[in-house]
Amino acid sequence: MQIHVIKSNESLTTIARTYHTTVQDIVEANDLPNPNNLVIGQALVIPIIGHFYFVQQGDSLFTIARKFNIPYQELASINRINPNQPLTIGFRLYIPQGRKRNAEFNAYVEPRGTTVAPILESSAREAAPYLTYLAPFSFQVRRDGTLKAPLLNQFPAIAKANRNVLMMVINNQENDQFSDELGRILLNNIAIQDKFLDNIVATAKQYGFRDIHFDFEFLRPADREAYNRFLRKAKQRFAKEGWLMSTALAPKTSATQKGKWYEGHDYKAHGEIADFVVIMTYEWGYSGGPAMAVSPIDQVRRVLEYAVTEIPSNKIMMGQNLYGYDWTLPFVQGSVAKAVSPQQAIQLAASHNVPIQYDIKAQAPHFRYSEAGKQHEVWFEDARSIQAKFDLIKELNIRGMSYWKLGLAFPQNWLLIVDNFNVTKRGT
Repeated sequence: MQIHVIKSNESLTTIARTYHTTVQDIVEANDLPNPNNLVIGQALVIPIIGHFYFVQQGDSLFTIARKFNIPYQELASINRINPNQPLTIGFRLYIPQGRKRNAEFNAYVEPRGTTVAPILESSAREAAPYLTYLAPFSFQVRRDGTLKAPLLNQFPAIAKANRNVLMMVINNQENDQFSDELGRILLNNIAIQDKFLDNIVATAKQYGFRDIHFDFEFLRPADREAYNRFLRKAKQRFAKEGWLMSTALAPKTSATQKGKWYEGHDYKAHGEIADFVVIMTYEWGYSGGPAMAVSPIDQVRRVLEYAVTEIPSNKIMMGQNLYGYDWTLPFVQGSVAKAVSPQQAIQLAASHNVPIQYDIKAQAPHFRYSEAGKQHEVWFEDARSIQAKFDLIKELNIRGMSYWKLGLAFPQNWLLIVDNFNVTKRGT
């Protein structure tokens, strides 16, 4: 795939001509919400095999070939040029697609209320071909060790049809809030804990779950070792069934990081016990905080570079948001930003005729607009920000990516998965 950023006075016709493709293919690949009103700074995915590179100041055939890990003689041959001939700035070179490595992908889907919204099932169907795991969120544990199931509807059938492992997500929430007291009971009362594990096994067999995923958060620091002991016990139990066991971890940058979201999570122990972990590398920019990138890559990198010192890299999945936020300015404590999909963000920029900016440090797109006398600031995800995360996965050689959460459209993401990786399928 080629990522192209819209410049002034460009149209889909001129862009299609540049890359030897069609307007229709570009519109369909990006599910463009604004084909007749493109926004300066908007990123498009161009559906071609390989991509084009335009020569820049200081480039040579040798440096370009090294950048893309291809022999310069081969690059010259593909482009039918003399390998000893100097390149002119702006000259277009075709770069063939390189070898793709295997990677795993998970996506949470969160049905709420009394029925599953049709958009959630359709979103799951759209994403499932690109996933290794599908994770309905979530089973609630009661203080007596019994379980309350989420709405599952067609999710097991969707997972089976797409060879996804159905992930059983279990958390320690009460009234939609993580509870340290519930965590304390489950991790320390052995009788309740055994009943809890019995109920997990019975439920997993009933629905066909083959990965048991613990998302225990806001635990008491005093329960850190109790959590480790519980995971060892659970892992031994689930291994007898041939199931995987995984955990969700807060985004830490050191073993001694303070705070109740962090101290109960022992990276080294989880790396030894679990089959894999999902590190929740998002929500730096969150609905109740000031405007900023949701998953700025500099912060994501800090977390993952620490993680690989404690956990085998092939057990780490990077957490990634499929959404952005629209904040009203100035930020007022207690205010709540509105979640937006990448498609909705583009529509906002187009309807208000404002350009999209790109923060290089955070590797994230953003823009401001005015409405009803109020200033707004929007940060979201696009092809560039996701590609930057995929590049980090390759650089750190980690297992893959886990998405929070399905239901907000981001078609570019799924195309770029296929362009970068071979998706591992573990389902039967």
